Amino acid sequence: MLKPPERFREPFSVSNSDAAILRFPFPFRSDRFEYGVNLEPHGQPGASPAYDAVFDVDEHYLGEVAEREIVLRGDSSRYAVPEDMREAAWETLALVMTALAKDFPHWFELAREGDSWRWRNHALQIEKNFVFGDDAALPGGPLAYVARQAQGDFVLLEQREDTLFMQGGLVTAAAGWSFARNLGKSFHQFHEPVPLAHKTGVFDRAQKVLARLSPQRPVRRVGWGVTAQPRLDISVENEAAWALNKSKVTAADVARRVWLRVELQTLTRLPRSQAILFCIRTYMLRLDELARVRKWAARLHRVLGGLHPDVVAYKGLGHVLPLMLGYLAPYDDGGALGAGAGPEQTSL
Repeated sequence: MLKPPERFREPFSVSNSDAAILRFPFPFRSDRFEYGVNLEPHGQPGASPAYDAVFDVDEHYLGEVAEREIVLRGDSSRYAVPEDMREAAWETLALVMTALAKDFPHWFELAREGDSWRWRNHALQIEKNFVFGDDAALPGGPLAYVARQAQGDFVLLEQREDTLFMQGGLVTAAAGWSFARNLGKSFHQFHEPVPLAHKTGVFDRAQKVLARLSPQRPVRRVGWGVTAQPRLDISVENEAAWALNKSKVTAADVARRVWLRVELQTLTRLPRSQAILFCIRTYMLRLDELARVRKWAARLHRVLGGLHPDVVAYKGLGHVLPLMLGYLAPYDDGGALGAGAGPEQTSL
């Protein structure tokens, strides 16, 4: 088996290389924040190399897989696949394994002969022969088995009654929400806490787009938040461990204690079950590291400065917002910034 490279970080390590900073999927294409559907085709190049693969694998792979195991050992409610989602779970396994083997062949291999499959994960030193469709062949079942070897959270959405329902998944990096409490809820119900967007019909339009989603045309969007720690799991269940951190940030340490947290969200129609696989891949970049890309620092300063008070409250920015604006202000001379979210520089 191949030895995992040194570029894979240990659990909870927070350092980023220059290359990692430049591939960060910065979420803002313009100087203003506005709610919108913001869906684009997935599988095509974008402003960051993080968009190039169906399921991205980066230098944080080993650390994030280890962190997921810690969360699951402490809370089994982060995983659920009811019987009616069994076919969708196997489709998810097939999609993820096929994509990883194609996009990262040095680390993942998949061989298939009918229903006899052989999977090799060189990064984790795993080799497994199994019969596709046999639940007992894989520890925890197909979704748990493959999701524990990938980065990001995986949610299964079922389309019925003219809406989408959260019907299963494995989620260990929720940002201020609870997978267990949202299980079984409809699309509008689990988006209920989001301010302003309901009034403008954003979720109505998004639901109509997703209802027409085809297996051949997956889509993606980017969401964002701000956190005061590099912890992936900032779920409702884990609130005691992270909720007070933002209130302790000061002007002297804001650059090293505050992180921009970005979710690359992909949605793929599964062809047999017709369920939608919603993958939420989380990236984090510390404020002082982000500021090394001057365009990003200036744009973030402008976006944060123009946020609606309801959005400030929803994203929990009340205490840290003026501190972030104060730190970022020297990077923003008010001049025009290039279009799009790309860094527009090749070195730092």
